[in-house]
Amino acid sequence: MENSRLDFRLFSPEVFQAVAGKNFIVYAYMNDGSVREFDVKPLIKSGGVFKVLEDESVFRQKLTVLNGTVAWDIGGNRDAYRCIDIDPCEIFDSPVVSDVPD
Repeated sequence: MENSRLDFRLFSPEVFQAVAGKNFIVYAYMNDGSVREFDVKPLIKSGGVFKVLEDESVFRQKLTVLNGTVAWDIGGNRDAYRCIDIDPCEIFDSPVVSDVPD
C-alpha cells in the first residue's frame, strides 16, 4: 500500500470533511490534504451495525464527521457513543482521488 512507509507514531490521520458519493462511496478530506475514496458497500454487506446504512437516505443524511473520522449520527444528537464510525486509519488506506466527482 502507498501508506506503508508512513510512521503512524508521528502522524495520526484525521478526517476534516466527509461527502456522500454515488453507490455508497464516501469522499473523506484528510488532514494531510488528500481526498480519500472509501467504499462502504463491503461493510454494509457484512451486516451488524452497518446494516442500517443500506438505506441510502440514512447513508446520505446521517453522514458526518465525529471525533476526526467518518461517522453516521444515527441518533441525531452527535453522541459519539450512538454513532457508527470508521477508524480514520482505514479511511486513510483508501485510494486517493483528486476530488469528489461531479
